[in-house]
Amino acid sequence: MAIAAACDIADRLRHAIATIDGPLVFTTSFGIEDQLIAHHLFTDDLPIRVVALDTGRLFDRTYALWQETEERYGRRIAAVYPRSDALSALVADQGINGFYRSTGARAACCATRKVEPLARALSGAGGWVVGLRADQSATRAATTLTQWDEAHRLTKVAPLFDYDRARVVRECVALGVPVNPLHAEGFLSIGCAPCTRAIRPGEPERAGRWWWEADQARECGLHLADGRLVRRASA
Repeated sequence: MAIAAACDIADRLRHAIATIDGPLVFTTSFGIEDQLIAHHLFTDDLPIRVVALDTGRLFDRTYALWQETEERYGRRIAAVYPRSDALSALVADQGINGFYRSTGARAACCATRKVEPLARALSGAGGWVVGLRADQSATRAATTLTQWDEAHRLTKVAPLFDYDRARVVRECVALGVPVNPLHAEGFLSIGCAPCTRAIRPGEPERAGRWWWEADQARECGLHLADGRLVRRASA
């Protein structure tokens, strides 16, 4: 299944709806890319379920933007939470901020707060809409418009795969899309509050995520399958 790369965001989403077997789910973290996708999805009233993984550690301003987005577009964004028993066991084992101690501890936290909830959010879906861009990091450089996600056994659709950040910003400004004020403070990639800092001049876009770890290919595990993206279909 291939979607014409020349199409605009809404056309790419409509084509995905028409050609992917099964329902589509869009997971938003309320970053600027996700806000642009949500604008088109809500404005065009597209039949794609929108969910957010509420890890319990998001910035206050992210929650405020969540509310603002719902009020702006008149749509509810479903929250998917970590399992309470798994979260209790994690905190009992490593402490409330134990993820700072090692990469393994951080990965365990991401697995509990994000990866397992994502699996539930995508259960039964045929397609997963994401806000990835190929230029965000070396880990994401292989991102194409459509890819096969082996871990979840569905088609992943990245309607902004060929955008750069400047284009995303321009379109959000032109369309009046609400965005997180943290972006203007240097938080170009926003995740959980304890694991995100503003980037410094000259740093790459995602340098503020899990910054205390030495490995530059840092991901939470949502977009990896056996350590890599598995491509089956492309633009």
